[in-house]
Amino acid sequence: MDILLLERLVPEALAWLEARHAVECRPELAADPSALRKAAYKAQAVVLPRKIVVTKEFLDFAPMLKAVARMHVGTDNTDLEACRERQVRVIQATTANVRSNAEYLLASLLLLYRRGIGSSLIGDRHADIRLGRELNGSVVGIFGLAPTAHALALMLHALGAKLIGYDPAVHHTAPIWSRLQIQPVSLQEMMARADAVSVQVMYASRYHGFINDKMLAHCKPGQIWVGISRSHLFDPDALAKALIDGRIEACMLDGAEAGFATKGTPLHELNNLFLTPRLGSHTRESRLRASWYVAHRIHETLAAPRAAISQLDQLSSAPMGLDLPSGGGHTPQFIIR
Repeated sequence: MDILLLERLVPEALAWLEARHAVECRPELAADPSALRKAAYKAQAVVLPRKIVVTKEFLDFAPMLKAVARMHVGTDNTDLEACRERQVRVIQATTANVRSNAEYLLASLLLLYRRGIGSSLIGDRHADIRLGRELNGSVVGIFGLAPTAHALALMLHALGAKLIGYDPAVHHTAPIWSRLQIQPVSLQEMMARADAVSVQVMYASRYHGFINDKMLAHCKPGQIWVGISRSHLFDPDALAKALIDGRIEACMLDGAEAGFATKGTPLHELNNLFLTPRLGSHTRESRLRASWYVAHRIHETLAAPRAAISQLDQLSSAPMGLDLPSGGGHTPQFIIR
């Protein structure tokens, strides 16, 4: 066995990889740590789901390993230093989900602006007619300039929204603001002016609880919030108070961590907080992009001498996208952007 898959690739990418390497698909191993260690012993590459954590101990059971691949973004479940020491390349489809996450945020904004649609979608054909709002002419706060914000900005401009933004890691004079046609403002001004706020901050531990009472005190009453960032960014008590007193009319977040709004927490009973289970990255198209990216990078790694893995790892961390040619059977072309 060369490659162990605990997360399936699309059939075309899997077939391409199987034509070049010995591949085993064993998604059931994600629930059996002991069996996973045994299976990983002879693997040169593994494709793992989010819940599998790569530690030094995991690497001890995989002495032949050259690559750890993920279909998603985020390294909090991977000991990067341990991988670097063992010359194990960490592969992530970093831009495969940018478009799908942007469309998720847009769809969330539209649904919360027109919440009557949601009532019909859950089967209530006789719900009261609710007065909706339009994105055209609305002021949308772009909180965080993660790659998803770049795609979202284009969509919102096309719908006639006015964009203002803030990112704690990007100076207001940075050229990226003008390229995206987003007016950079202070955090307090964004909160005071925005009709809606989209959160796609690149999370770091120093931002834990960043969205707190002090920040939410400046909310324009009746704001709509949507987000794909980690829920650790929010102070749950502060968010609950803002949802209860009307500063935030409704909030939709994707992929909140376990315990964020469970029974006994201040957010549990709120009917204007909507949580989805990481739906933003789950589209057929993003799956196709991620599968081909992972397949090509794994093949590239296994074909390279061990000493070259660190250089390949630097390449895979660069901002990359991929464009699929029109012919379905052709190999996708990867283009550095």
